[in-house]
Amino acid sequence: MGIIKIKNIRIYAYHGCLVEEGKIGSDYRVDVSVKADLSKSAKTDNLSDTVDYVYLNKIVKQEMAIRSKLLEEVVKRILNRILDEIPLAMKATVAVSKLNPPIGGNVAMVTIEMTKSRGKS
Repeated sequence: MGIIKIKNIRIYAYHGCLVEEGKIGSDYRVDVSVKADLSKSAKTDNLSDTVDYVYLNKIVKQEMAIRSKLLEEVVKRILNRILDEIPLAMKATVAVSKLNPPIGGNVAMVTIEMTKSRGKS
């Protein structure tokens, strides 16, 4: 087994419960980690034998573009797509962070992180 990580995907999106958040948006950071059997790709040197991180990034961008009130819902959608669309992925962890959240204080970010394994909810 091996782990493919993408750290600090920066995206501007429109998530949040406040009406203003849907209008003006915020900066977000997304981190993705996927556990998969990488032994074949280590031998063959073929992209088709591994988890394509370009495709992972595409999933993140597409799901972040869909407005949600809660980051939990966004994370769940990203996890589901990774496990549904990438057969090699056995387990995935996704963290979505809202940078400088509007919570009335000097807070760098708020993060929701969830993990899902193949065959488990």
